[in-house]
Amino acid sequence: MFTPPLRPLEPRSPETEKRTLGYSVIDFADQVLEMKLYPWQEFLLIHGLEVTESGRFRFRTIVILIARQNGKSTLGQVLALWSLYVLQVPLIVGTAQDLATAESLWQDATEMAQSVPELDALIKAVNRSSVNKSLVLSIGTEYKVKASTRKAARGLSSDLLLLDELREHTNWEAWGAVTKTMMARPKAQAWALSNAGDELSVVLMSLRKKAHAALGDPDGINKDAALLDDDAPETADQSLGIFEWSAAPGRSKWDREGWAEANPAMGYGALTEEALASACATDPDPVFRTECLCQWILGTLEGPFPGGSWEQCADLTGVIENPVDVSYCVDVSVDRSTAWIAVCGSQASGRPQVEVAAGRPGGGWLKWVPEWFEQIADPARPVRVVVPSRAMNPAAALLEPLNDLDGVEVVEWAGPDMPLACGLIYDRVVSVLEDHPPFPPLAHRGQEALNLAAATAAQRVSGDGWYWDRRNSAQDASPLVAATGALWDHLRTPEEPPAPSIYSFGALDLI
Repeated sequence: MFTPPLRPLEPRSPETEKRTLGYSVIDFADQVLEMKLYPWQEFLLIHGLEVTESGRFRFRTIVILIARQNGKSTLGQVLALWSLYVLQVPLIVGTAQDLATAESLWQDATEMAQSVPELDALIKAVNRSSVNKSLVLSIGTEYKVKASTRKAARGLSSDLLLLDELREHTNWEAWGAVTKTMMARPKAQAWALSNAGDELSVVLMSLRKKAHAALGDPDGINKDAALLDDDAPETADQSLGIFEWSAAPGRSKWDREGWAEANPAMGYGALTEEALASACATDPDPVFRTECLCQWILGTLEGPFPGGSWEQCADLTGVIENPVDVSYCVDVSVDRSTAWIAVCGSQASGRPQVEVAAGRPGGGWLKWVPEWFEQIADPARPVRVVVPSRAMNPAAALLEPLNDLDGVEVVEWAGPDMPLACGLIYDRVVSVLEDHPPFPPLAHRGQEALNLAAATAAQRVSGDGWYWDRRNSAQDASPLVAATGALWDHLRTPEEPPAPSIYSFGALDLI
């Protein structure tokens, strides 16, 4: 499954050689490195290095999905050396799920270059310090290794990014840091290599969904989940390419045609059909499908809600009937890196619907959140905004700037109201499993950020109740916290005046 080329790239001819630099890499591997690439590697290089008529690469971001042990790391090393010696790009940056893995890939590429006299002669320096590993050539090119963190490669301008095991990017921090090094490089590319991920693989999942959507959603992965980027233009991003080798959906794990679909190196090198048969017989089903069939096994995480209940609450076409009669809630991640705004209103049927209205990673939320609400503030009918007010919650810093806005009514959320709200959203989600629920179940739009939070949020007991444990959640629970607060405020009944105390009567009245 792949993004088709703009023009024919095969078979090889003087004309097709003008349309891709892939043939140059194949020749470099064969004639210089004395390495025969696998057919799938050659196919990927030919299509991934397609160039436009203006001479720029057709793709800026390339997602490669393939089962384990098929040679994707070797492909990255060959691409890196060709880029250094032939294309002569100034800087290559390599990352992986951990620094040790990235360093290992860099080390193998360095040794590969040192083993060829013509390449070794151009090596100026090999830096092996614990904090700065790099291969520097006398022609002014360099291959660096960086950790996969939010500080990765900041301050650099790279021309080729090699991101190995993108499935391990469980948030957008490292991706945002390292890919922005390409912004000022007109011919830069990011190659993201991985096998299939799971619910925690937020970066890979999002990129794959967008690439599949551009292909007509061949596997149907977009029909059950709405993308958070609702403001994106309808035209697909032509700079994003996907090349996926995976077993077709619905195949039995014993279907050997599926093995071949996900393992294009099978029979060409060390990977054998016997090895896959052994893994199929001994691995748990989700492990074999993820690692050897490159299939996504979703829904295996044990979240706070009963199995399938959150998914059944999804209503991708749901509409809030009265956009004025809604409640908003703001929450901020524990590390103060991301702020989320959720909204809750009612559908025409009376079913409450929650949505993520806004969310931005990075700092600056003390500025952009008040500005966001200032645009919808209405002095005639103030907008209700729930804000967690506990001093330990970062969102409490928004109380003052939001209170200063004319047309915004701030509702402080703390104390016993928090476990009350968590119980409320739990009951509304669980009710979708009942044949005759006592009240309409929750509806949500299937947004990725909210789905991930609902699948990974932890709970902390408080008295006889519980509340969302943001610090110990596997992923950022803030979108779910914000949805919980918005639902609580939207559904709670208006406060009635308290009944008069018996002590307010006179002594004669009591007698």
